[in-house]
Amino acid sequence: MSEKQDKIPDLDVQTLAGEYVLGILTTSQRAEVQERLAHDPALRKAIEGWNSRLLTLTALSEPPLPSPRAKYPVERNHASLSHKRKDTARRQKRRISWQDNVGFWRAMAGIGLAACVILTTQLLGQVPTPPAPAYLAVLSAPDTKTAGWVIQASNMRGIQLVPVDKIEVPPGKVLQFWTRADDWQGPISLGLVGPGDTLTVPTDRLPPLQPNQLFELSLEKAGGSPLNKPGGPIQYSGRAVKAR
Repeated sequence: MSEKQDKIPDLDVQTLAGEYVLGILTTSQRAEVQERLAHDPALRKAIEGWNSRLLTLTALSEPPLPSPRAKYPVERNHASLSHKRKDTARRQKRRISWQDNVGFWRAMAGIGLAACVILTTQLLGQVPTPPAPAYLAVLSAPDTKTAGWVIQASNMRGIQLVPVDKIEVPPGKVLQFWTRADDWQGPISLGLVGPGDTLTVPTDRLPPLQPNQLFELSLEKAGGSPLNKPGGPIQYSGRAVKAR
């Protein structure tokens, strides 16, 4: 990467702090921010604020529930202990020469084959699937480069739009959420957003998320844009990067 690309661009303190916390900066840019922290209290305060606000995003990941099969051995052991004495009595009464019983061995062979099939099926079902890639984006005002929103998105969890600060919207106007990838024919509306509201959008009806995917918030008349694209000025925009 060239020296020009590694140098931190001229960003608003809040935007720089957000990209630092989200891990979007390069290694050299992160090192430059860490050097500034020693003598830049405004940057330190902004980073602390971003860390505090983004704690709510960690709730998106829920711990996996244990498989119902996990309780079956416990139940079998409990039943086995409760009937142990009865089973012992039955075996003592049945002193049969099972070693010479051809039917017994045929049954055991069938049980062994069935057990192999069941075990193989269970093991294949327990192979962990790779996690879906997650993406992050900071939406900034085009003119001031001030960060206003942060996005966390994945194809499994959906797209979550979270405000950084309170946003003022003129009376009779609304913010409309858009996204577009480089190879799409046009933008897709993700809905209307109220000032200061958090918006979660499912991705089951959207094309797969991509790196560098564009997210925008446009200022529209009440009811949203009548077009299949932003009809009003873009208030905030940013592109997605893979979460590290």
